[in-house]
Amino acid sequence: MTPDGVRPARVVVRSGVIESVLPDSSGRDAVDFGDRVLMAGLVDTHVHVNEPGRTDWEGFETATRAAAAGGVTTLFDMPLNSVPPTTSVAALDEKAQAAASKCFVDVGFWGGVVPGNAGELAGMARAGVPGFKCFLVPSGVPEFPEVSEADLESALREIARVRAVLLVHAEDPGGIMEPPAGDRRKYTTYLATRPARAEDEAVSLLVRLCRNTRARIHVVHLSSAAALEEIRQAREEGLPISAETCPHYLFFAAETIPDGATEFKCAPPIRDAENRDRLWDGLASDAIGMIVSDHSPAPAALKSRGTGDFLAAWGGISSLQLRLPAVWTEARRRGFPIERLAAWLCEAPAQLAGIATRKGSIARGADADLVVWDPEAAFEVRAESIHHRHPLSPYLGRTLHGEVHATFLAGEKIFENGRFLGPPGGRILR
Repeated sequence: MTPDGVRPARVVVRSGVIESVLPDSSGRDAVDFGDRVLMAGLVDTHVHVNEPGRTDWEGFETATRAAAAGGVTTLFDMPLNSVPPTTSVAALDEKAQAAASKCFVDVGFWGGVVPGNAGELAGMARAGVPGFKCFLVPSGVPEFPEVSEADLESALREIARVRAVLLVHAEDPGGIMEPPAGDRRKYTTYLATRPARAEDEAVSLLVRLCRNTRARIHVVHLSSAAALEEIRQAREEGLPISAETCPHYLFFAAETIPDGATEFKCAPPIRDAENRDRLWDGLASDAIGMIVSDHSPAPAALKSRGTGDFLAAWGGISSLQLRLPAVWTEARRRGFPIERLAAWLCEAPAQLAGIATRKGSIARGADADLVVWDPEAAFEVRAESIHHRHPLSPYLGRTLHGEVHATFLAGEKIFENGRFLGPPGGRILR
């Protein structure tokens, strides 16, 4: 899979970097992968690793093992759910120290925007953070509070000055509803608390702020297809705004979520099948540019799996290892070619994080981060094959297409046929 499309080729690697891509697919000492696809290693820019501070939820070792098993060779950790959150240079240093020598893949970090920390943003940018994440509604953890419109104005002007990007959890707090009377085990009870209009109104605010400040803004985990037209119009206007969505919004539908199945709970929520179809239309038209995991794991007790109480359960879906097959399973059914996968899962996330010269494509001078996978191979997702710390996932028991055969980091094979090869060798990107 090259920037020019799918073709037979030979990738020559030297000192961890792609030296050349040759049209002849044979050669002395060449490894032949047959009809499998050789693609750039996936880049996942939306991962909650939760270390330091909440390593009973996840951690750098388990998260990056799951990444390697799923063909992800670079991930970016979100600033919240760790303690301390990454909202200062000191906290960034602490997180980097926590990750050192534990990572099977390369790892970068986003900074965070919270009320009162605008003075920390430039320092974090100088320390290697490519952008900053904020919430417009409560994040779920007290140490990472939501921001007001005034906070956003201040942060965006600083972010524009340091040429970074602001990643926004886009739900308007005025649109969040009180739970209706009803069975707390029913998904519809939870879904009613976070209607699509909360996302739509937040996106309208972000478009206005983007127009006023010209700062680069990225809408994370978009689930409401109704917001796509405003994003499309803003991009046609030339505003530097972009959006991502996630596998669970593209694979599942609200109508099919069983009672008590709290592994499906996330925020914003999974919506209905018609909305899912329109999100795929947004990908087809490039209104949505990328698909990332929003891997946000938690222990089973926090997911309230025993009671099945959707309102009490922690919101977050574990899918870091399964992004490639989950997306491909649905994309192939809808007639999308493999080339689109490379753009959504590799190239666009690398561009968002400012690492596209090194990551996200098979091209001369790029890091030799590669995944070999079989688009025709089907497999059942089982708990024993999941490498996240907690195997609870809405994909358990599902049959997916697109099995990862091997993963290479800087030219070294780190995973093959279910086995990890060698100790952690990932780098910290700062």
